Amino acid sequence: MTRFALLLAATTLAAGPALAQNFSIPRMTQDIRTLSDDSFEGRGPGTAGETKTVAYLTEQLRKAGVRPGGELVNGKRQWTQRVPLLQSDWTGDPIFTLQGERVAGRLAQGTDIAVRAPLTGQREVRLDNAPLVFAGFGTQAPERQWDDFKGEDVRGKILVVFVNDPDFDGPLADGSTPFGGKAMTYYGRWTYKYEQAAKLGAAGVMIVHEDAPASYGWATVKNSNTNSMFDVVRADPGAVHTPFESWISKATAERLFAAAGMTFEQAKAAARSRDFRPVALPARFSATGTAAPKTITSYNVVGLLPGKSRPDETVIYTAHHDHIGIGAPDANGDTIYNGALDNATGTAHVLEQARLFARAPRTERSLVFLFVGAEEKGLLGSEYYVSNPLYSLAKTVGVLNTDGGSIYGPARDFSIAGSAKLDLLDLAIAEGAKQNRRFSPDPRPEAGSFFRSDHFPFAKRGVPAISWRAGIDLVDGGLARGKALNDDYTAKRYHQQDDEWSADWNLQGLVQDAQLLHRLGRSLANGTAWPNWSQDSEFRDERDASAAERGSTAPAVVSAGERG
Repeated sequence: MTRFALLLAATTLAAGPALAQNFSIPRMTQDIRTLSDDSFEGRGPGTAGETKTVAYLTEQLRKAGVRPGGELVNGKRQWTQRVPLLQSDWTGDPIFTLQGERVAGRLAQGTDIAVRAPLTGQREVRLDNAPLVFAGFGTQAPERQWDDFKGEDVRGKILVVFVNDPDFDGPLADGSTPFGGKAMTYYGRWTYKYEQAAKLGAAGVMIVHEDAPASYGWATVKNSNTNSMFDVVRADPGAVHTPFESWISKATAERLFAAAGMTFEQAKAAARSRDFRPVALPARFSATGTAAPKTITSYNVVGLLPGKSRPDETVIYTAHHDHIGIGAPDANGDTIYNGALDNATGTAHVLEQARLFARAPRTERSLVFLFVGAEEKGLLGSEYYVSNPLYSLAKTVGVLNTDGGSIYGPARDFSIAGSAKLDLLDLAIAEGAKQNRRFSPDPRPEAGSFFRSDHFPFAKRGVPAISWRAGIDLVDGGLARGKALNDDYTAKRYHQQDDEWSADWNLQGLVQDAQLLHRLGRSLANGTAWPNWSQDSEFRDERDASAAERGSTAPAVVSAGERG
């Protein structure tokens, strides 16, 4: 056990009565089945499905005895926090065409290309023979001595870029791993590539899809990018969005590279070099489409259990209540993205935490149960919360996020999204040991999961935050079965219509995780310690800058060598 964990354990011993551990599988099953029912229409933001979701969560929190914890209206807390969003939809079928001797032809939406409805607020997208430029990985990282642009003027051009980081496929030719190897950095995320293109004045972006570096198949890309698009309302949306944002299939990329006399592999090898320079492709691109942007309101749902002695200090349990909504029919004619695992399970888990905490003696610090919306549209509910916090971020002790709960039974291990080093992980490891469970590092750091869950906006503001991951070393079947089941879900159900509740789910693993996170949250809420990030974390400075607001200096973080 680390020094920090020992300190907290000492605090916990004096915390009071035994923990309530009677997490109810029937209750959580009912929550999951209800929220993922077809009648909730996939819980899309700004839809009737979201309205039903908000009503259900509010009623469950009220029944549990939790107080409203949302925004203040006339000095009174509401159950919700309004989240204004820009929604953009294509009207009719947009037309996308390549021009060039070896590439001429129309690109089919959803097959050759997946183009997002514009998030710049414009009602028309019109590109006429825009030049295409292959820009490697679309990355400028001076601290890593990396610049894919080398001063190239890309204003008005369409950038063709690979997803993930240059060293995803292994060390570079010189043996270096400037981006840390397999684990994705933020430079590898598609969000960064869009943002950087906008910063440089590009007309648009085509991100080249590959299953492994993207961490999901083309079906996920298509489903996530060809329906309604959302963003928080921005004063200058053009600062982070180009007018044209898209993914292209590997086959489409191969055509573009072939026109320039390169194979796909040669293009990838060229991009994996510090010496890479942008390559003008012998192709032009045209696009015509109309969009219907509008401002809608999504909602975060917030429950509160005020602390007895330090109510201004908060521990937050989070889960996103939304999913993708309704889209084009799949092969079976199903149009509803039910989102049972993603994230009715996490929502059910946080509801159950609220129920158990409400029945137990109150903690010294406040507990907040935050159900954020529009996660599937870019972590928008959580991003809005941290930009408009209901409770002080400086005095937020930690955030425990659940995005997808265990449905395959108990495990011998557990994990978190990404590879962050922070005291919350040390504390979770200590609690896991009480269950004879070990911590397993994120088995797919290349997926960039750290940047894809609702803890990330908190982390960017310095708040210690983790996103829980169920273990894959299953008691029944071990690592082999756990990996096979997770791979099967990613391939066949993740962000697809088949993510539906099943009677063969085993929620004993969800209970196991809930018990651990309950103990961790109660320890934090009854303690006086302030967890922090590791000394070398990119989030440490932001947290330290707010130490004075907490009235004391945060305790020192244990060294990396002391971590469990």
